[in-house]
Amino acid sequence: MSNHHYIDIYLIQFIFQTDSEGSARMDHMDVKAALQKTLSQRIMVMDGAMGTMIQRLKLTEEDFRGDELADHHKPLSGNNDVLSITQPAYIKDIHLQYLRAGADFIETNTFSSTTIAQADYALEHLAYRLNYESARIAKEAVEEVTQATGVRRYVAGALGPTNRTLSISPSVEQPEFRNITFDELVSAYTTQAQGLIEGGADVLLVETIFDTANAKAALFAIENVFTELNTTLPIFVSGTVVDLSGRTLSGQMSEAFLISTSHANPLAVGLNCALGANEMRPFIANISLNTTDYVLCYPNAGLPNTFGEYDETPEMTAGYIKSFAEDGLVNIVGGCCGTTPDHIQAIAEAVKTCKPRELPTAIREGCMKLCGLEPMYVGKHTLFVNIGERCNVAGSRRFARLVREGKYEEALNIAKEQVESGAQILDINVDDGMLDGVSVMSTFVNYISSEPSISKVPLCIDSSNFAVVEAGLKCYQGRCIVNSISLKEGTEDFLEKARIIRQHGAAVVVMAFDEVGQATDAARKYEICERAYWLLVKEVGFDSNDIIFDPNILTIATGMKEHDTYGVEFIDSIKLIKGNLPGARVSGGVSNFSFSFRGIENVRQAMHAVFLYHAIKTMGLVVALLHYSVVRMLWLFSVHYSSQKL
Repeated sequence: MSNHHYIDIYLIQFIFQTDSEGSARMDHMDVKAALQKTLSQRIMVMDGAMGTMIQRLKLTEEDFRGDELADHHKPLSGNNDVLSITQPAYIKDIHLQYLRAGADFIETNTFSSTTIAQADYALEHLAYRLNYESARIAKEAVEEVTQATGVRRYVAGALGPTNRTLSISPSVEQPEFRNITFDELVSAYTTQAQGLIEGGADVLLVETIFDTANAKAALFAIENVFTELNTTLPIFVSGTVVDLSGRTLSGQMSEAFLISTSHANPLAVGLNCALGANEMRPFIANISLNTTDYVLCYPNAGLPNTFGEYDETPEMTAGYIKSFAEDGLVNIVGGCCGTTPDHIQAIAEAVKTCKPRELPTAIREGCMKLCGLEPMYVGKHTLFVNIGERCNVAGSRRFARLVREGKYEEALNIAKEQVESGAQILDINVDDGMLDGVSVMSTFVNYISSEPSISKVPLCIDSSNFAVVEAGLKCYQGRCIVNSISLKEGTEDFLEKARIIRQHGAAVVVMAFDEVGQATDAARKYEICERAYWLLVKEVGFDSNDIIFDPNILTIATGMKEHDTYGVEFIDSIKLIKGNLPGARVSGGVSNFSFSFRGIENVRQAMHAVFLYHAIKTMGLVVALLHYSVVRMLWLFSVHYSSQKL
């Protein structure tokens, strides 16, 4: 039977499925409301390690195969997920042990139930079924204990990181190479999420995230499945800090990890695996300080010994976690590798009388939050942001030549030079008729990801070809800016592109351009920006702080009288945008202003200095996103202006 037939059969079962009392299962919106109510009252408890419990069973190859897979052509020992099909009674019993120990959440036995991970065992065709059956088994256990105790328990559908990574090359010699694509990950996670939802999961848990780009692919897939099934489940997101540096394997700081996944609006965020509770404490504290979501924490039973085993006793683990709770750091706690029902029982008892962490009402309110490997906040106290524009084929002949010649490592040096010279964001543009934009954008962003000294800052993915924009977004683990979209092709085209950008978690630059053409006077600039603003906020769900308008700094002194006021029109449009569109930022490509005098650098620098003085003065504490090509000139002007005052 094909995988599609399995999906059809299980979908029919999902539609008509009821619990043992004959009542319909809890509506997903009720699940979220119920969780929020409980989380406001007490600290909830996750289960412990599935793998640790399976290892205790000392199963044989024949046990893993069962009757159904007895003749499978590859060894299956160690494929814990397949036990949901071949030995479901064992999996249910493990769930029941954790539930009876005090767990509120049971994770499905699906850490490796993707087509990607199961391909190692030639079982990718069973991916949907593994997820469906695992969720169904967990649901049976949850309903059994809920009915017996009267305390509602929940199934957390676990989506693991896979054994591939989007941000790190498996080859030292080929930093641009990846053994998986974003689209392949999205496809795998789509199958997994659909199986988990239709099998009865109450929440979806994207966990053990060592590469945030993989997590973004999972979140992208989950949103697609929600739309397809016309449903929504609460989402939990849990990262993995691999050592005491406080970074993921792909190099992100935990604070940047929060920013990268914030667009999915998770109900809870936190950390699991890699470290014991004692080592994890400073990083959980940092998570707690930087999110308005609930915080979850399920560490290992200490660090492994020389034999790969975990020696931390239930009392030790519970003691550490209790200190987290007493200090108001957590809302959900549990255990990962090495933890058993005894650990979970001790943890549940330890936090029973502790108050849950109170959610902050706002953190850095009014800020645009961006990140590469490190966080970046653009708010009311940010005067302006320097965007390095030398990795733009139109802004640097050297960069264009190197990219055309395929000399990416040399081109990477241009990016590095800009960051070292103070660029806070890097603009990447490869729009050139002689280049395959999609391929070049993917390759160069992958190269950037291989260099922490560069990838620490956010990117601005810049192209007039939306396929190239998407290529950049699919390679990037941080939270970037897309430059740009407009209403030039009409409302539907604008909304379609905006939805994709939001689903990737990026901020967006919107040009003052519509079906009629490019706006030149302040009133028309504002008219277009206002229309785009409300489409983005009301129709697409953008945070207004992630909207950046470029009202077009146009060239003056062209010899045409109607062009002479273009600088003033831009500044006047800023007043209208900032006065009427809350949260919106403004961007300007300053070099356009003096284009009539190209080749006469002294004149251009003087024009830019005067223009910037008036533009920044007009904006006050408003943010202006300025291209890096004018930074040196702006600095020279600042020095001159200061000396005049002295």
